[in-house]
Amino acid sequence: MSACCTPGRGCTAGTGRPDALALLPSPTVRTAPPLHPLVQLPGGTFRMGDAFGEGYPADHEGPVREVTVAPFAIGATAVTNARYAEFVEATGHRTDAERFGSSFVFHLLLHPAAERHVLGAVPQAPWWLGVSGAAWHTPEGPGSDLEGRADHPVVHISHDDALAYCAWAGVRLPTEAEWEYAARGGLDGARYPWGDDFTPGGREMCNTWLGTFPHRSERPGGRIGTVPVTAYAPNGYGLHNASGNVWEWCADPFGPVRPPTPGQVPERVIRGGSYLCHASYCNRYRVAARSHNTPDSSTGHGGFRVARSLPPEGPDPA
Repeated sequence: MSACCTPGRGCTAGTGRPDALALLPSPTVRTAPPLHPLVQLPGGTFRMGDAFGEGYPADHEGPVREVTVAPFAIGATAVTNARYAEFVEATGHRTDAERFGSSFVFHLLLHPAAERHVLGAVPQAPWWLGVSGAAWHTPEGPGSDLEGRADHPVVHISHDDALAYCAWAGVRLPTEAEWEYAARGGLDGARYPWGDDFTPGGREMCNTWLGTFPHRSERPGGRIGTVPVTAYAPNGYGLHNASGNVWEWCADPFGPVRPPTPGQVPERVIRGGSYLCHASYCNRYRVAARSHNTPDSSTGHGGFRVARSLPPEGPDPA
């Protein structure tokens, strides 16, 4: 199920690349001041995990347990295209998608000019296409661009790319516990960052799939894909889009569920679900939901938000 949600370098999509390529080193980058509005949180003890028994067994969302996190700050939003462009301009960083030469694009988002660049479909999830030339600045393949999407989350970002960005920006990726603590917004054991009802009062609260997945969108104009990082109301802690829009990398290895073979790098946790999540297929937009991917993998629905540690005595003075 995870591979269908988040295709990775291990998926066969006509790329012809062995998994050993995952071990290529990331480039060194220069540092720069933080570029993000960060929400400062005091930390504390909270109940982490799925209280409703709704997760996939292989994802190990439970049991519910008490977890304590130290004071930290976390991005109010995912990193945007505009912010990532500043990083690339300052450092010349080439993403894994650019170095490997391809990334995964959802079939209904493929740019018409990119049709001849399709390398193949993921067998277990044919709506995912390996596309030569797909990358953060050409998210739907060659011919596409970021016009009008400066405030959308950057996508086609691997875990390694996110770490390179963090090193430059003076921040880090959140731990999985920090991510869930922040995403809950102070609500104890709720399904979503805003409560237990997915559409309270009929209001749409996040950017997930609306329609018949994966063939038909019922949104006005058939819209699919990302929306601006502040498109929906924030949770109780001020975080936008902790559910839906894009998957977000966390710092943690996924764990012993699928141990790596000798020479492989452990998979990393991703959180939050994406614009492709739907109850009929992948209900991982719940706040306790988790999934994973290899650290060199990139997709058209994968991004990240950043975090920073705070002094033990509490948030920085205003």
